[in-house]
Amino acid sequence: MMQVLSDWTITGWAQVALIALSASAMYLTVILLTRVAGVRSFSKMSGFDFAVTVAIGSVLASVITSKDPPIASGIAALVSLFALQIGMAILRARFPGLQILADNKPRLIMIGSEIQHDQLKKAKMTESDLWGKLREANVFQFSQVLAVFAETTGDVCVLHSKDDQRDIEPELLKNVIGGERFATHARRSAGE
Repeated sequence: MMQVLSDWTITGWAQVALIALSASAMYLTVILLTRVAGVRSFSKMSGFDFAVTVAIGSVLASVITSKDPPIASGIAALVSLFALQIGMAILRARFPGLQILADNKPRLIMIGSEIQHDQLKKAKMTESDLWGKLREANVFQFSQVLAVFAETTGDVCVLHSKDDQRDIEPELLKNVIGGERFATHARRSAGE
């Protein structure tokens, strides 16, 4: 039993040196690829970007902590992931139809103090999740909330105001599922 525990918890200096070498090589590779690919490399502008970021982390962990895959395979995997991300960004910019297929649309899940329960459910969120996001955004009163969105990346965006500013530029609601409800709500609130 002690031997099994020892094998599980203790490593030799040779293994530590290999981990340090692997980590250094992979770290330098990520820096180089990030410089080539640009600032989008670790952004969360789309669900695809987020998936690539997670995959890069997985490749790094696999190569650094194990002999298999070897460093060369890890570098090849990183180059492939960065190339796919750059390629997808270029294709999404050139072909709007691909963006529609590849990305989720943001959802309007709260207008003022009114929860849009159908959109909250479709975003796979609970009211408790929503309350947590409002607290993160430093909302003290529901009257401060202009709108809350579930973004394409899974982030939640809270637009709020402490003053009487209640308008949102229409462009900010473009392609938002339920965005037309905000205009209806604003007209109703204004007494039109």
